[in-house]
Amino acid sequence: MHVAGRIEDYALVGDMQTAALICRDGTADWLCLPRFDSHSIFAGLLGTDENGFWRLGPAPLPGREGTEAPSADRRRYRDDSLVLESEWDTPRGTVRVIDFMPPRDGAPQLIRIVEGVSGRVPMRSALRMRFSYGWVVPWVQQLEGRTVAVAGPDSVWFDTEVETRGEDLTTYADFTISPGERIAFTISWQPSHKQPPPLPEPETSLEATEDFWREWVEQCTYHGPYRDAVVRSLITLKALTYGPTGGIVAAPTTSLPEEIGGVRNWDYRFTWLRDAAITLSSLLRTGYREEARAWREWLLRAVAGDPENLQIMYGIAGERELGETELHWLPGYEGSNPVRVGNGAAGQLQLDVYGEVTEALHLGHMTGLARNDYASLLQLKLIGYLENHWDEPDEGIWEVRGPRRHFVHSKVMAWVAVDRTVKLIESGDVDGPLERWRDLRDEIHRAVCEKGYDKERNTFTQYYGSKELDASLLLIPQMGFLPPDDKRVIGTIEAIQRELGTEEGFVMRYSTSGSKPGVDGLTGDEGAFLACSFWLADDLAMIGRVDEARRLFEKLLSVRNDLGLLAEEWDPRLQRQVGNFPQAFSHVPLIDTALRLTASGAYGG
Repeated sequence: MHVAGRIEDYALVGDMQTAALICRDGTADWLCLPRFDSHSIFAGLLGTDENGFWRLGPAPLPGREGTEAPSADRRRYRDDSLVLESEWDTPRGTVRVIDFMPPRDGAPQLIRIVEGVSGRVPMRSALRMRFSYGWVVPWVQQLEGRTVAVAGPDSVWFDTEVETRGEDLTTYADFTISPGERIAFTISWQPSHKQPPPLPEPETSLEATEDFWREWVEQCTYHGPYRDAVVRSLITLKALTYGPTGGIVAAPTTSLPEEIGGVRNWDYRFTWLRDAAITLSSLLRTGYREEARAWREWLLRAVAGDPENLQIMYGIAGERELGETELHWLPGYEGSNPVRVGNGAAGQLQLDVYGEVTEALHLGHMTGLARNDYASLLQLKLIGYLENHWDEPDEGIWEVRGPRRHFVHSKVMAWVAVDRTVKLIESGDVDGPLERWRDLRDEIHRAVCEKGYDKERNTFTQYYGSKELDASLLLIPQMGFLPPDDKRVIGTIEAIQRELGTEEGFVMRYSTSGSKPGVDGLTGDEGAFLACSFWLADDLAMIGRVDEARRLFEKLLSVRNDLGLLAEEWDPRLQRQVGNFPQAFSHVPLIDTALRLTASGAYGG
């Protein structure tokens, strides 16, 4: 019997087109094929064993059948790669399982190699495929020595040299592993109307996968004291990039809750312009220009010639229709429902996105990314739209499902968009209405300082006229809207620490209202938002409180799981990670804060 582990119990393996989550006990509980946003074949993460899983580990001891599978005693990624190693010490010896997904041109594969370390260890593979997010039981048959599961347009092929048997709609393999012996298991996806995928070559694929990651990591230009954390975050961001198009998913999962048992459960398997833009900036600053170029090309294709209808998110190939539905047959992670696929926020107005996209294009320009005339034209068109709409209310960075408001962060990022475009025109690389947009920049700045600032409390506020705070205000000095030593900036930082801070020093996004709908239109609470907590560390360093910044940063590093991975949030009450996992929006600011602290010389050790 297996129940989904804590979110931090999972490891990520992936091939830059999709990804699997594998628990400490050797169970793959989540895998969508062939893309991040495809239907899953394992959905045990959001349901039960009945919704699909693949467990590979030591066989139950005699008399203990049906008990919970033991967790690995040790696990790690092989050097700087996405190849996972898990080891179990059993009464009969020690065994290692190597899990990976080779970067691909053809069929997606999840390969699992069992290696004997000492003694003779009885092992078991239990594979239960359930297509359409755990809803459809496939037709399973044997064809030429291979096991194939078919349901509608999908087929999954299972290959191993070990004898298998079918029982309870599950494919089992029982075997014993000896020291030095290696036995491989592979599943491969293929459209069901096509010929079978080629037979896998596990050992060759393992070598090629390790070579790929080693060569990719060698491009990293960061060699500071936080290198291990930075490189693991970069590898995670690369794994969340959809290779064929350059689109970057926010996370490879859906509906991992922001509050255990709550309703704040969303599908993150799409490309948010905001998340992708800040990811691009981190990649550029650590030497990864090709990924930045690919994302810029993705952006130009997705937006096309219609920047007036810019969406906040798209599918990984640039799709616009991301309709949201609920999967009633899945009970949700630890009973957190509903489980959602698709995302209804795609049609929201979020004015800050114009700023993030323009900032990313500006950074690419400043760091010598090859010039693209259409990118410059797009930037001008975005400002042309923003010029007539910046003073409208919107749903804001946090995608509130309540009424639109004049969110201060949205106005600040509108200022960023205009400011960066003014600088582009000033550089002489593009022509535009320079004086008019300089005036617009000043107008937005003046409006924010007059309407979004509470003089009595010496802090900027969440939206015009409100008393509430918002952690996104921490980006004001980082975006250059005001200098770090401005008393209004310092007052805002201290107010956020005081009113949105947790006992551990982390930061909530904004105040939630428990049983009553809050500013976001939702009931319930959530954990400390990790990205915001990294932003606070950045701000503290910028205002000279570098020792405090370093302590906060290292405390944030301590809540990563044993493999260096972060979800979206940290629940200070339950002391556990919550939200979709792993989360690009957490790993990007980790990199940014490490770079800032390294540059300031503020690090321990």
